[in-house]
Amino acid sequence: MPFVEPRPAKPLAIRITPLIDVVFILLVFFMLTTRLLPVGLMEVSTSVRSSASSADTDPVPEISILPNQELAWNDQHYSLDDLVSALKTAGISRVRMVSTPDATVQDFTLALSTLDYRGIKPNWVREQGAKTQP
Repeated sequence: MPFVEPRPAKPLAIRITPLIDVVFILLVFFMLTTRLLPVGLMEVSTSVRSSASSADTDPVPEISILPNQELAWNDQHYSLDDLVSALKTAGISRVRMVSTPDATVQDFTLALSTLDYRGIKPNWVREQGAKTQP
């Protein structure tokens, strides 16, 4: 029984042109569908509160953000719409916001964006002893 050695396999030529075409099509697709500038970002001031800031000529009222979309101002609890009405009635156009540990991110962003949309300039203050996430 004669055993015949098979011929060595001829290396197949890989055509690179279709691969390059696909890569360029994907590149163009992602370039057209991706936004270069972030949309919907919110600018938040993160200055640390100090006791030396009492020398301001125009005191800014402080609002505490509580859970369940409630806010506290002058030792009274308000819903967001009621607080905006009370601030507008008092002629206040700037506020300092402090979030309580129980407040969620949704409570914070809703309060911040609603006040800003209604013409009241919010300024968020990070508590001096607050810990930051690593």
